[in-house]
Amino acid sequence: MTTSSHASTSGAPRAEAVGEGPASPALDGSLVARALDGDEPAFRALYERHAPMVHAVLLSRAPRGEADDLMQEVFLAAWRALHQLRSGGHVGAWLAAIARHAAHRGRARAARQALEPLADEPADPQAGPDGRPDVLNVLLTLPEAYRETLAMRLVEGLTGPQIAEATGLTHGSVRVNLSRGMKLLQDALRKAGWP
Repeated sequence: MTTSSHASTSGAPRAEAVGEGPASPALDGSLVARALDGDEPAFRALYERHAPMVHAVLLSRAPRGEADDLMQEVFLAAWRALHQLRSGGHVGAWLAAIARHAAHRGRARAARQALEPLADEPADPQAGPDGRPDVLNVLLTLPEAYRETLAMRLVEGLTGPQIAEATGLTHGSVRVNLSRGMKLLQDALRKAGWP
């Protein structure tokens, strides 16, 4: 599995990623119950299991730097509201909803704080050094139905079954979203000047 920059660097044992190890909903339920009792390592394990999925949800809705900043906001909100979660086995879907909401708030905040570009800023901050748009920015132009699954697969390295478990989609729906999304992404990248 591709690991994101969100993996634990502490000496604590690393939690299995979503879709790995024992029955994941049961493991999530156990970790949630322990976290509700104040067990911080259990919450850290939930973070490690779900951070790639949450990061992908954020990347599918916000620029890279903003998505990285929103990660902390999402998990802080989750820690504070964990007592509101009805079923620990559905923590992944709950975290994804928190991430979507955080990205929406982040976009609204950015719109309110829009400033004139500084004179030394590049003409198009979304473009790379070669003038072509950044691939993640092209991903953001795709229909919402495909952005999350593509970000989970291409950026975070989650497998189809892991994406299905994290999102609650069927395996077939994940396959369709990835297939259609890849075609749309390839077409959009070609139009943006990518080979």
